[in-house]
Amino acid sequence: MDKLDWNQLRAFLETAETGSLSAAARKLGLTQPTLSRQVAAIEQRMGVTLFERVGKAMALTPTGLDLLEHARAMGAAAQALGVAASGRSQAVGGVVSVSASDAVASYLLPPLVRRLREQEPGISIEVIPSNAFSDLLRREADIAIRHAKPEQPELIARLIREASACFYASEDWVRTHGHPRSAEEAAALPFVGSDRSGQYLGYLRQHGLPLTEANFSCYADHTVAHWALVRQGMGIGAMMDEIAQATPGIVRVLDDVPPVIFPIWLVTHRELRTARRIRVVFEALAQGLQEGCTP
Repeated sequence: MDKLDWNQLRAFLETAETGSLSAAARKLGLTQPTLSRQVAAIEQRMGVTLFERVGKAMALTPTGLDLLEHARAMGAAAQALGVAASGRSQAVGGVVSVSASDAVASYLLPPLVRRLREQEPGISIEVIPSNAFSDLLRREADIAIRHAKPEQPELIARLIREASACFYASEDWVRTHGHPRSAEEAAALPFVGSDRSGQYLGYLRQHGLPLTEANFSCYADHTVAHWALVRQGMGIGAMMDEIAQATPGIVRVLDDVPPVIFPIWLVTHRELRTARRIRVVFEALAQGLQEGCTP
């Protein structure tokens, strides 16, 4: 068998991981026909059938399953090589990707990106809004802003500070419903929900609010959309204090309810930390987040 083509191997690996040609193509930034040709090419080169179509999904054949772990090992080695190479780079210019929750990416990062661009015009920042932890080991991001300390030994993390979030409503909402201060008052008031699975409701109950699903006037799992609904007077919602305080027309309510305290961690890969452009961005973000920079 001829030596494998890395693009074909990636096509096999991502299709196996996602179970879909369309999902794998999106992840690799390819068109679906291009990815399909790469999968067909590696099957032809190896002389085996790796996938079977099951509806719209791509299921691994027994042979595909046997070869998957080998492909994963090769992929991990290639990613480690890329991380190590990036880490050796001392160039000041280039792109650095930063992953953060949608609220942090939308409200806290933009002024920090602007400040950094003024200080280091050769560096461009790619902002990745995501409420899921980006896999730094697979280079989905160079730096991540997280609210929990990572456990992977390959990652290094710096605790920037403890942040707080309280409950807020719009000025119009307060004029209509009054200014509730205690948890008991919350039982008869509308809230903006986060999900319909009961997870957010359970969290609010654990925080001492005697609510039911009937309290939710609407739902939005996306934090920025959730905050927009609060601003429109749809109900009470929780928000990081520095974001809320920079939002016009917003009033803190449920003042007697303790704030939610959570950490802000800045995380990167150990190898990437040696790249000068990533060190520069890491330190700039650490300083800005420590100061609580807001628009």
